Amino acid sequence: MMTVRQVISDDDVLAQTLLNKVKKHQAQVGVIGLGYVGLPLAVEKAKVGFPVLGFDVNPQRVAQVNAGANYIGDVNDQELEDLVKREAILATTDFSRLADCDIIIICVPTPLTITRDPDISYIKSSAEQIARYMRPGQLITLESTTYPGTTQEVILPLLEKGGLKVGTDFFLAFSPERVDPGNKRFTTRNTSKVVGGVTPACLEISYTLYAQTILNVVPVSSPAAAELTKVFENTYRAVNIAMVNELMLLCDRMGLDIWEVVEAAGTKPFGIQTFYPGPGVGGHCIPIDPFYLTWKARQYDFHTRFIELAGEVNVEVSYYVINKVTRALNEVNKSLKDSNIFVLGVAYKKDIDDVRESPALKIMELLKKNGALIKYHDPYIPGIEPHGGITFSLTSQEMTNEELAAADCVLILTDHSAVDYERVVEKAKLIIDTRNATKDVGQNREKIVKI
Repeated sequence: MMTVRQVISDDDVLAQTLLNKVKKHQAQVGVIGLGYVGLPLAVEKAKVGFPVLGFDVNPQRVAQVNAGANYIGDVNDQELEDLVKREAILATTDFSRLADCDIIIICVPTPLTITRDPDISYIKSSAEQIARYMRPGQLITLESTTYPGTTQEVILPLLEKGGLKVGTDFFLAFSPERVDPGNKRFTTRNTSKVVGGVTPACLEISYTLYAQTILNVVPVSSPAAAELTKVFENTYRAVNIAMVNELMLLCDRMGLDIWEVVEAAGTKPFGIQTFYPGPGVGGHCIPIDPFYLTWKARQYDFHTRFIELAGEVNVEVSYYVINKVTRALNEVNKSLKDSNIFVLGVAYKKDIDDVRESPALKIMELLKKNGALIKYHDPYIPGIEPHGGITFSLTSQEMTNEELAAADCVLILTDHSAVDYERVVEKAKLIIDTRNATKDVGQNREKIVKI
């Protein structure tokens, strides 16, 4: 592991001034993008005394922050309200105020285009706004997940257009977000933070900044190394989830219980890390980030076969769920067309209010296209509106005994802890369980079909 060299001397007036402000928590921090990454980061910086200015193009989101109204599950409601009352956090849509900031942290979305190419338009737009209002003595860090090379190949030229020089007049680094929504054990503060600077001075200042609020900061040799670290982490998960999903498909053919096999294998104290199958992969990271690496690799005439195969498998399992529902209904002399399907859980994982890239939405879309009549219950997702490839609008229904009994099939796609699965199995006629949520249910197990 590399160490951070102290390269900034008293003669480096701009760098030394900024470094001192950071150490004394007097640097004005600007956070661009107040979503799942940006708002928790802003709160952590404000909690230790940094004055924080949040930037967002969404006026409603800005108004919510300035009212102390929290909308992110990983942020404590009272903490945000108190910080806003103390004016430790202020949000704005006025990007000219970037000139007031000593530190500017970019936390904007990085989706894929319809052809699965990286869409870094939000990053570029942020960098262009920064360049417009830039002044000497600022540190800019990018936290948005992206392909290796973005910081130095895309952001750096935009920032140097005005004549300022990186490492001397301003400082630039990449430090990938590591947010796991809903994780109560690992938060922004106690999750190790990787950071890579364009120059040694950039690294020293950015490392010092993150060390003020994060327990373990891990320096690497360059922004590109930090960028690749992030996409490797999520590619690792995508490939291993695909492997266990493929094993699930094989177990279905062989008449074996994939959950029994995985749990038995997980008892080995070495040589294996347990991954669980499911109806697909969701969230902003795992379904998307590997394709950033695939896209970049093509520029080097290199084909990431494992990554592309993993993506295919993780898409295929959503169609497998449709097939499983169809087969289960056939067993009770029902057609999928005109069957009442009651879906439990649409968030991309348990106990969170996030539907980004959720496989549940794709499965519901496919069920509707095949003529099924869909209702859903999710205590975290009150409604679904058309977006992306989703064409339907639905509102979450109460999970009443009547709704459970009326359904031809109850389909568990997200295993929220708040759901009473004993009652589900007691009242429903047929349950398709894609998450092993009913594993501890003792009665009426003949009603349950597991993937």
